[in-house]
Amino acid sequence: MPVSDLARDDVVTVDPSTPVTEIASTMARADVGSVLVTSSGQPVGIVTDRDLTVRVLPDAGDPTSLTAEDVMSDDLHVVDDNAGFFEAAETMSDHGVRRLPVIDGDGDLAGIITIDDLTELLADEEQHVAEVLRAQRPPY
Repeated sequence: MPVSDLARDDVVTVDPSTPVTEIASTMARADVGSVLVTSSGQPVGIVTDRDLTVRVLPDAGDPTSLTAEDVMSDDLHVVDDNAGFFEAAETMSDHGVRRLPVIDGDGDLAGIITIDDLTELLADEEQHVAEVLRAQRPPY
């Protein structure tokens, strides 16, 4: 199954110049744990709730002076929209990330897939296997 069938396309994005306080409000309003930072439609970084906690709060400085570009993780790992489930899971595992932006052939943002999405898919598949097993086993 291609990642494009699994990925969410309602990605919350911000510009690199977006103030950190606005990012936090956006995340709260959208009920998400991360926002993708995009420039000209292409993902350039990600800001997670953890980034806000460990990169903004400990400094005890003025968070209103910080932007997405100041706190984002810019070593972004992405997956192509025609990649498969295994490739997405392998990329997450290899790089220790929980979220992968999905890009199209032009490098533009097409969606996002998370470890939660992959786990939910696996659980659904396991449920289907369990149903087959239940249907084929003798009654107790």
